[in-house]
Amino acid sequence: MRTFLLLCILFPFVLTAQQGMEENLDIAYQNAKKGIYWALSNIPENKQRLQSDLIADEKLYASVKLIKEFNGIKIVSKGIYNTVEVSVTIYRSVDGLIQDGYLTPPSPEEKKEE
Repeated sequence: MRTFLLLCILFPFVLTAQQGMEENLDIAYQNAKKGIYWALSNIPENKQRLQSDLIADEKLYASVKLIKEFNGIKIVSKGIYNTVEVSVTIYRSVDGLIQDGYLTPPSPEEKKEE
């Protein structure tokens, strides 16, 4: 009987703790997505790598790395919230980036130079 009473008392606390962790994970994931969108809108033309931290209001929200690879890019974004860190990695081809409007297609003159 005491065990049942103890479980009835502790169960709401465990459920609340899980909900708090779930909210922290969701916010960290949202911050990682913000880092990805930032990297996609700031693809450098001449550099092979780009690394930056997204900071606002004295808080680190995301740490972003963009690496140009053969015929595409790789973006690693670590979203941070409180003590939770979520890492998201995406790979995009040059064709996909042009199709989505993140890059402009090379002009015919640039193609002749290659």
